[in-house]
Amino acid sequence: MLLLEGIRKSYREPNGARLPVLDVPRFAIGECEQVVLLGRSGCGKTTLLHVIAGITRADAGKIKFDGRDVGRFSEAGLDRYRAAKIGYVFQTFNLLPAFNALENVLLGMTFVRGLKDPERARRLLDRVGLAHRWHHKPSAMSVGEQQRVAVARALANRPRLLLADEPTANVDPANQQNIIDLIRATCDEDRIALLMVTHSNEVAEQFSRRERLDEINQIAQAHGGAA
Repeated sequence: MLLLEGIRKSYREPNGARLPVLDVPRFAIGECEQVVLLGRSGCGKTTLLHVIAGITRADAGKIKFDGRDVGRFSEAGLDRYRAAKIGYVFQTFNLLPAFNALENVLLGMTFVRGLKDPERARRLLDRVGLAHRWHHKPSAMSVGEQQRVAVARALANRPRLLLADEPTANVDPANQQNIIDLIRATCDEDRIALLMVTHSNEVAEQFSRRERLDEINQIAQAHGGAA
């Protein structure tokens, strides 16, 4: 389903030099597969997710989704690709503060034609245990509740692939396992492939397929890369 070949990405530093971040010869995820990518802070995990999602363009290489080269998409094409194929659980949630939980989840459906479905949004909030909190804005919710809303929003567009960036990093230890279980169970039920990145060995050990970014990313092997 997803295939990365020869992916390279670098950023320009203030002094004008190029800072290489990614050099990934090959990485693939199959239909409905659940994969955890383990790596220390600063090894390129978030950059890799951004490249897969089309938030950041790679400097070189191919990203193929269902056989189509994502790198050839226009900006409008990338927007459609993300809306139709990708769900993204951001580490910092990225909820809109002026919107309540239901409105934030509905936002995940906005860019998919004909998908805006308040009933599905409510079902997703119920699935994450927030049916009674749908009218609350992020400022009135705990960090764990905000993360649950972010998960529901990422699943709202019925994605083919869910990208989860350190989804327990800002959640208290008592709720971390609940978040992991929730994401994995929902992906399994809805037949969604999952790529979760984490620095936690405890999280990684729960997955049958575990990958280390410093083994996939040749930049990280050399000198640690950047997030």
